[in-house]
Amino acid sequence: MFWVPICRRAATIKLRLYSELMNSRHPLRFSAQVSPVSTHSLPGADDILRVHLDNGISVLSRANFNSPSVVINGYLVAGGIFDPDEKLGLSGYTAAALMRGTENRDFYQIYDALETAGASLGIGGGVNNVSFSGRALAEDLDLLLELLADVLSSPTFPIEHVERLRAQILTGLAIRAQDTQDMSGLAFDQIVYAGHPYSRPEDGYPETITAIGQTDLRAFHHHHYGPRGLVMSVVGAIDPERVVEKVSSALGDWNNPHQPEAPDLPPVRRLEEVVTQRVAIPEKSQSDIVVGAAGPSRFAAGYLAASLGNSVLGQFGMMDRIGEAVREKAGLAYYAHSSLSGGIGPGPWYVSAGVDPENVERAVELIRIELTRFVREPVSAEELSDSQAQFVGSLPLSLESNAGVAAAMVSLERYGLGLDYLRKYSDLIKAITTEEVLDAARRYLDPDRLAVAIAGPEGE
Repeated sequence: MFWVPICRRAATIKLRLYSELMNSRHPLRFSAQVSPVSTHSLPGADDILRVHLDNGISVLSRANFNSPSVVINGYLVAGGIFDPDEKLGLSGYTAAALMRGTENRDFYQIYDALETAGASLGIGGGVNNVSFSGRALAEDLDLLLELLADVLSSPTFPIEHVERLRAQILTGLAIRAQDTQDMSGLAFDQIVYAGHPYSRPEDGYPETITAIGQTDLRAFHHHHYGPRGLVMSVVGAIDPERVVEKVSSALGDWNNPHQPEAPDLPPVRRLEEVVTQRVAIPEKSQSDIVVGAAGPSRFAAGYLAASLGNSVLGQFGMMDRIGEAVREKAGLAYYAHSSLSGGIGPGPWYVSAGVDPENVERAVELIRIELTRFVREPVSAEELSDSQAQFVGSLPLSLESNAGVAAAMVSLERYGLGLDYLRKYSDLIKAITTEEVLDAARRYLDPDRLAVAIAGPEGE
């Protein structure tokens, strides 16, 4: 889709189709005809209110009185890019601890207030940002914003919860170390983003999490959490002007003179050759492969063309080139698909597959063959039209809920797309040509300059 998760790379999604599709030699494809999408019902400049508060918070709001609820979505710049190497994971640890107690409420009071109102609130760390989202009845928006302001501005990091979280994080890292998919992804990042902040896992390592104490959490919060650069969208059964008043009342007085600007990301150095890295995980029955390179950021001019190309290449796992070549024809993979996730910086563009350890070399070879074809010849007009139809058709579906609209509005602000971008989206997609897709592919994917990361049993 047109927006990107706040995290640089979301967890890999294995697309599972129904058995009737899996047994078919000709999987369902989208119509080559791009159906027109009415734009008048999509969010736009005439029904999105955008206000910039004096303390640096940007508020976007849109009314929807067809639902009694209200959804908030947003982020602030306090992600893992600020973590020191020796305490990697500090940002995520801090974000996870925010709702464990504040100066005004303890852990139980926070969750009792949410449960009593039937509301929800969550906060999570990422590479560039810390994200938050919540949902409540419109009549409880004041409570939701009050709780959000409380946990963002005055957490206390109670020691018992800090230690409990540490145990949970360390357990997650132990599980990660035995997961072939996770470990191949980490190895891929270390190859592609060598010397770059994106080479570091945002959840850290056991030794870095162990080194983080309560004072570190408090210091990170004190230094990095503040209103400057915070973006919040609010969608639901309330007038946008009232939303701005309520956000200003809850968060308008928050200030932090220590809050730093987000650091500039260094350029990603392009690989000079195919670089392969293997991670041995004993006693595993499956190997996971990741093959690719650094792709475009969301700000890149060719991002949409690359996204359409990725859809043709392997986004859907069976209804595309990678799925057809590696899984359907060769029968080598349990799953095989491609992923593109550009964000603030250049996200990865890669093909991943889960295979029997005996099939690793052959699977890598077939993936490289498909990537070579992808950069040497244009996608067909039918392939492009199919992908355009899917992109255009899925847009209104993604905006059916308040949560979908709120997330989209945050992305509009984050990437400077403009409030009318959603209404222009269909025309932008339909205007992309096969030549533009080929140019994007050639710009980022060189079959002779790829990272190949493999995690699986020893001696494969």
